[in-house]
Amino acid sequence: MGNKGSQSCYMKNTEKGKKHIGQLAVLLCVLIVLCCFTAQKEGYHMDELLSFELSNAEFNPWIVPTQPTGRLAKFMREEIYGDNLGQTLSNLADTVRDVAANRGNSKLLQYKADVYPEPVWISRQQFHEYLTVNSKDCFNYFSVYFNVKDDNHPPLHFMLLHTMSSMFQGVLAPFMGCFINIVAVLGCCICFFRLGELLEEKTVISEGCGGPLGICAALLYGLSAGAIATTLLIRMYGLLTFFCVALFYLHVKKWLAEGFGRKNKGLAAAAVLGFLTQYFFLFYCFALAAVTAGLLCAKKRYKELKSYLRTMILSAVVGVVVFPFSIQDVLSSGRGEEALQNLSRGFSGYGTRLRAFGTILIKGSFGSLLAGLVILGCLAIGGVCLMIRKRKALKAAEEHKSGRSRKPEGERRSLWLMLLIPSACYFLLAARMSPYLVDRYIMPLFPFAAMLLALVLGKLCRVFGKKGKYLLLVPTGALCILNVCLYDGEYLFRGYNRQLEVAERYGELPCICLYDGTGYYYNLEEFTRYEKTLLLKLPELEQRQNTSDLTSAEQIVVLRKSNVEEAGVLEALKKYGWEVEVVLLGENDSVYEDTLYLCVRKSDR
Repeated sequence: MGNKGSQSCYMKNTEKGKKHIGQLAVLLCVLIVLCCFTAQKEGYHMDELLSFELSNAEFNPWIVPTQPTGRLAKFMREEIYGDNLGQTLSNLADTVRDVAANRGNSKLLQYKADVYPEPVWISRQQFHEYLTVNSKDCFNYFSVYFNVKDDNHPPLHFMLLHTMSSMFQGVLAPFMGCFINIVAVLGCCICFFRLGELLEEKTVISEGCGGPLGICAALLYGLSAGAIATTLLIRMYGLLTFFCVALFYLHVKKWLAEGFGRKNKGLAAAAVLGFLTQYFFLFYCFALAAVTAGLLCAKKRYKELKSYLRTMILSAVVGVVVFPFSIQDVLSSGRGEEALQNLSRGFSGYGTRLRAFGTILIKGSFGSLLAGLVILGCLAIGGVCLMIRKRKALKAAEEHKSGRSRKPEGERRSLWLMLLIPSACYFLLAARMSPYLVDRYIMPLFPFAAMLLALVLGKLCRVFGKKGKYLLLVPTGALCILNVCLYDGEYLFRGYNRQLEVAERYGELPCICLYDGTGYYYNLEEFTRYEKTLLLKLPELEQRQNTSDLTSAEQIVVLRKSNVEEAGVLEALKKYGWEVEVVLLGENDSVYEDTLYLCVRKSDR
């Protein structure tokens, strides 16, 4: 008997070891692929550079050509920071006493920023300070909080990005932001592992299927085009995705194992942190909470329902207390009002939006629209065949006679509701309220699509018996290869290095950037190379009063954004005695469709 027990224990430990080795291999594979794509990233979307600025520009949330230094940034630099920590703390204490005593008449509240009547030159050092941190402003989370309060997003992601920047001072590189997203994607994969183990442990799925299910879901998501895009976009959507998946896993764990009656701190933490990452988290959180409350009520688990509602309400209160500006962001900011206006339009144009986001979801899950439609068609046919097979009355009768509990079947229905309804609600709300028809707003749905796909493939592979759980890796591997090979390179901005090389080559020259809107944010990294940069709209160039700075240099680089008329630019340059000597980079050669001119004064030719 003892030998049998030891042998059984040994077999279990061996099986557990193999499972963990498989999980580690999956994480390593996902890590390598995502790192390879990160290494190929050359440029940034303007919102990505805005992320760096909000995280690292000390008390200076926006680059304003007529006010390069914000009011509070100037006050901190001139009135607070001393030669050492003691002097800085003393100045800070004096300021606090002054505000407490004089309030509106205090020096801080009376302080004025330097605002110029027309745009001024901004040095390469200033642009560098906008995007990076140094030893004086590292780990300054109060600055991040101050900057983000004027944005339309909560602060958590920006604080993490600031932490990365503080660890790599003076550096601007894709890995700093992509690292956060890679950790988030790997976190989703780990949630899938735990979820598969939990479902098997609670007999919701067949014995021995939990490990393969978790591994396949992790591969289908971690190596999907959607996960690659989530990694490469240095915004808060990778973190948002992780908290949605973590919240789902914690709900399933509570439903099946622990109950919602106590120890809900993890649940509350996921809800609060998700809210402090991106407001679209509310779409998913509210829908999941409604489904969970309904299921608890249907199962007459009223004591747990009371505790669950108390936890979620407390989480909402904590989130708002930590970042009270969220109320204004959601209800009365520009983005908030736009989202509410989109919602108020009802079904007007809704079909177009649903098709657009549906296409994005399929491409992110299968690599391309055509491949996705073909695979979904095959899965649908396989599903119909499986349903016909399952209708055999003999199997149902045998299961009933064997006394098998109906509880797992009921749990399956509950879990399907928790998986499908919140994801569908998120998709429908995001499709209606998103300001743009782009993938970032539905990135949290890619892991749920992967989980759903893994479950469907698992059911189809069960027709092969015990070997089915291993055969599941075949279509999973094929889909992963398809996704990686078909990724379209979005968010890599390949070719931007050529533009940076031009800026390096002519770094001793000043640069004039002619833009419309806020397009110059795409080029912030270039501006850290030029001696100084003047950000102008075309009318500001044509009507500039201070012309001495335009007539003193012998050569100058002009960067024209694509939405600025070329003929008007060339005519305005002639007004100041400049003409184009050579086109350094044409519109067709620039990843942002910019045109770069090297201009010389006519008298010098």
